[in-house]
Amino acid sequence: MINLAKEDIKHTLGKFIVTAMGVGMLLGIVFIMMGVYRGMIVDAEVLLNDLNVDLWIVQENTLGPFAESSRVHEDLKYTLKSIQGIDKSEAITFQNIQLPFENKKISVTAVGFDIYGEINPINPARLTQGRILKTDHYEIVVTDKTGFKLQDKIPLGRNIYTVVGITHGTVSSGGDSLVYVSLKDAQELQFLYSNKEIQNDRARGIINKDAHMVNAIVAVTKVGYSVDNLAKDIRKWQHKSVYTRAEQKTVLTKNVVEKASKQIGMFTAILIGVSTIIIALIIYTMTLEKMKEISIMKLIGLPNSMIIKMIVEETLLLGVLAFVFGNIFSHLIYEKFPKRVVLEIPDAWMLFGVVVIASILASFIGVKKVINADPTAAIGG
Repeated sequence: MINLAKEDIKHTLGKFIVTAMGVGMLLGIVFIMMGVYRGMIVDAEVLLNDLNVDLWIVQENTLGPFAESSRVHEDLKYTLKSIQGIDKSEAITFQNIQLPFENKKISVTAVGFDIYGEINPINPARLTQGRILKTDHYEIVVTDKTGFKLQDKIPLGRNIYTVVGITHGTVSSGGDSLVYVSLKDAQELQFLYSNKEIQNDRARGIINKDAHMVNAIVAVTKVGYSVDNLAKDIRKWQHKSVYTRAEQKTVLTKNVVEKASKQIGMFTAILIGVSTIIIALIIYTMTLEKMKEISIMKLIGLPNSMIIKMIVEETLLLGVLAFVFGNIFSHLIYEKFPKRVVLEIPDAWMLFGVVVIASILASFIGVKKVINADPTAAIGG
């Protein structure tokens, strides 16, 4: 039996492929937007996974440094370490800074930590060049996306920092590049004021006492102790907000990226809707172009079911080809985006299912036209 859909497509092959490529670009953007969301989740968990701690202790009634401002005393780490069940505890700071690079500024998040402490946020597996920090002052480890090279000099605050290490794939929860400095340098950058500001404060009777503040204390528990019970005790006796690893992950994925994910979801739904409408219009146009032929088919006794099958097959093939072109397009350009894009196979299959359903729905407008076609229109047309 002759495959009507195949013969019809052969007749307008160039137009069919170009249309599939155009719709495919839309679907490729949809796939990339899904990848942007996945990338946001991965970025949000990079530092969380690299630190690999059980507890985050932050300022009372705050969500911690990933979501809002938090300040606690640095010496709280010693108090926490004296608690039975706490194995390690260290102070850590976070701040957004601008690094000068070739007549422009690069936005980064600086992580400050005690280089002699027991918890180091620099993941050795991510270190591609150089070494970790070894001195308390004027050394910095940067990510490769910043463009800096080993031994480059970077002016920050009142001092010059030397790049001693370069990492790959280290980003903050917001997608900015991560750099690492010693805790003392971080406290100076974040909490110490300029000389004139200090003079003005002293004239007002204000003494700067923020030099030994940090944004959070992180802790690792001993084996056999309940993380939740320890967190409850610290909240009760130290009057601080305490988050377990799972709770901090929830803060990152819900409070930090939730709104962005909803916005991406809305754009994705709109683009899928637009793609469906385009496919429907193309199929409708193709159906109109061959209405005389369809009328002849009905006049010679060809059943509606066979003609409808042709329309549905054409629509499905258009959707599948668009999906293939969309995948190719998205994989060619996703690495050009400034932030991480993660393309996952399950997302591709989900998009494929949506495309198939959308294609079937889009075919209905052509099917309706076929059903209403008048066989007598083939005579004398």
